[in-house]
Order: sequence, then C-alpha cells, then structure tokens
Amino acid sequence: MSEIVAVSAAWAAIGAAGVLLFLLLLYGVNRIYLRRLQRRILDARGGTLEPVGRLPWAPLLVRRVIDDYDQTITRLRSMFHTVEECQSRVLTERNKINAILQSLPGVLLNVADDLTIATVNRQAEDVFGMGAERMKGVNLFDLITLNEHDRAIMRDAFLYKQPIRNQEITLTFDGRKRWYSLNLGFFTEHESDMGAIITLLDISEYRELQDTVANREKLVAMGQLAAGVAHELNTPLGNILGYAQLIEAQPANEAKVAEYAAVVSGETKRCSRIVQDLLNYARKEQCSGETCDIAQLLNEVIETFINCRMRRYGIEVVMQLPPEPLVVEGDCGQLDIVFTNLLQNAIHALEGVVRPVITVRAAVEESRYVHVSIEDNGPGVPQEIRSRVFDPFFTTKEVGSGTGLGLSISQAMLAKRGGGIRYDGDYAGGARFVVSLPAVNLKRTGNG
Repeated sequence: MSEIVAVSAAWAAIGAAGVLLFLLLLYGVNRIYLRRLQRRILDARGGTLEPVGRLPWAPLLVRRVIDDYDQTITRLRSMFHTVEECQSRVLTERNKINAILQSLPGVLLNVADDLTIATVNRQAEDVFGMGAERMKGVNLFDLITLNEHDRAIMRDAFLYKQPIRNQEITLTFDGRKRWYSLNLGFFTEHESDMGAIITLLDISEYRELQDTVANREKLVAMGQLAAGVAHELNTPLGNILGYAQLIEAQPANEAKVAEYAAVVSGETKRCSRIVQDLLNYARKEQCSGETCDIAQLLNEVIETFINCRMRRYGIEVVMQLPPEPLVVEGDCGQLDIVFTNLLQNAIHALEGVVRPVITVRAAVEESRYVHVSIEDNGPGVPQEIRSRVFDPFFTTKEVGSGTGLGLSISQAMLAKRGGGIRYDGDYAGGARFVVSLPAVNLKRTGNG
C-alpha cells in the first residue's frame, strides 16, 4: 500500500514539474514575442513602421495582439504613403503656381486681412524698387500712392469685400505717371479672416497708343467734317454769287431782280440751315432734369405731320402706343427734333410707293427703357450703306434736299441722355429705326 502511495506521489511530482516546465516555456515564448512587439512599437515611435510578422508558435492571445498590431501598421504605412504622395503633389503644384506667379507680366500682391503685404512677385520688387522681405508687413496704402478717386474705389472694395475687374488707375513713380489695370479678388484665409490678391498690369503704352489713335481719328473726323461743310455750302454759295452777278448786270429789270433776289434769299436760308444743323450736332447740352412723355410727344408730332404733309401724300399712319405715359428724361423740344428727322426720312423713302404706310410703335422694357420704332414700307436702306447712315453729311437725298446731319444730330442727342438709335437690319418690310431712352420712374421722381 505504501508503495502505491509512493508511486502516485512520484507521478504527481512529475506532473507538477511538467506543468511548471510548460508554464516556464510558455512564459519564455511569450516574453520573446512580446519583446519583439515592444521593439516594433519603439521603432514605430521612431518613425519606422514594420510589422512583427507571422509567429506560428505564439500562443493564441499573443498572436491575436500581434496580428492586430500588424494590421494597424499596414494601414498606417498605406496612409503615410498616401500622405507622402499628396505632399509631393502639393509641393509640385506649389512650385508650378510660384513659377506662374513669378512669370506674370504684371505686379502681384498678396494682402492680409489687416491690409499688410504678405507676399509679392519679382515684378512687384522691380516696380516698387524694394525686396520682398522689405515689403512684407507694409500697409497697402503706404506702398501704393493713389489719387483720391482711385483710393476711394480701393477702400470701398476692401470695406465691402467687392472684387474689382480691370479698373484703370494711375500710379506715380519718380515723378512719372503710369497707367495700370487693377484687378482685386478675395479669398478666405482663416475662419473669419479674408486675404486679397491684387494684380497691376502696366497699360501705359496701350493708353498712349489709344490717345494717338483717338487724336488721329479726331483729325480725320475734322477733315471729313470740313469737307462736308465745304461741299454743302459750296453749292448754295455758288448760286448766291451767280444770281448776285445777274442782279448786278440787270439792275433796271425789277422783275428779274425780284426773281433773282428770291433765289438768293432761298439759298441764304439753306446756308443758315446747314450752319444751324452743324451747331446742333456740335452742341454740348447740360442735363436739365426735365422729363418728357414720349407717347404725348409722338401724338403731337404725328398730328402735325398728318396735317402738313402725310395727308397730302396719301400716307397712312398706324399708331401703336400704350395708354399709360412713357416718361423719359430730356427736353421734349430736343426729342421732337429726333422724331421729326426720322419721320421726314420715312416720308422721303415712300416716294413712288403705291400704298405708303408709316407705323409708330412704343413700349417699355422691364421699366428700364422706352423703345420707339418708326417703320415705313419703302425700299429700306441698302446693305452696303447701312454702316454709314449715322455719319455726318451722309445722305441719299438729292443735292439741296438735305444736309446729311439729321441722323447724326439725333444720335448725339440720344447718347447724351443715355439712349441710342439703331437701324433694324432684320426688318424686311422696309426701313425700321429704333430709338431707346432710359425710362423715368414716376413714383421715384414724385410726379406720379
């Protein structure tokens, strides 16, 4: 019996020793794997992301921990690789943008929210004569000296965060005035701050070229005007001279003298009309603040023409006017000249037409402009001369029938009131001229 107990005790001791040995072995293996994991974690802190790797003999719990770590490291390596690619792309794009900005033909200023200069390009350094570091932190209005008008435009733009497009300004450097095209845009710099980008393109040479061309055009226009005046006055003056010589040659023939004197008087009035038309064309009118009801004016003008000329020539008049007033800014007397010129041209164009018709229409476009069209069913204006109908002294009438200033005078009068006149080339039923004038808001002016 004692032997059996001894054997059992021996086996129990052997089993306990085996368990202890297994636990010691398991502890050693876990320690080895955990130390490897610890080294990888320390490497990761240093910036090296390496997985522990597969450990087939590791215990299940340790293997799970290491697998989770390896998966995390793999994801992080992928994320860091993506970040590195993005950083590389951002750096490349930044270099491209910087190269573009530095190669711009004009000045570029990056302005912070407090109106101080943040960055500039090389052209800015050349124009302002100082380096980028020296300009950095300088107030914009200390760097750029503007006149009062341009300064107000810039100040309002920054105050209300309104962009500026192609605004011409002047800057003075070393006593020389230069013209620049200003562009200003805003961008969000932080949550509440807004930065701005300013570009200045030197257009001084372009402006000088514009002035040169304008002066040449003025000289050409003056030459054409002088030639037109000489041409228009030459005929009546020649007639006056000829009939004056006839009067001088036959002073005793009272009947002939009276006849010749009547011709001289008529030609003198013709000269006076030419000069008066020329003065009307050149006159610079001031804004009088008067208003005119176009509908009423058209009715009065048409009534006068019907009584004087249209009934005599058998011309039918079609009026299509709205019942409400069509009020525009301007003197009715001056606008009377415009519509009289157009109606006279229409009557002249209807000579020889079997059933002559003149149509007058008027309408308001979105309470902004009053449009008046005067149409006739004559032959219309030939395509080849449409571009010249508003030129001074251009006329298709016979010599002595017109000065060629009517449409030019009308165009000038309407332009001074913010309006205009055009020939409608799409109208196929004859000739149509359209007059446009800014409408007056009666409620705003207190007249309605």
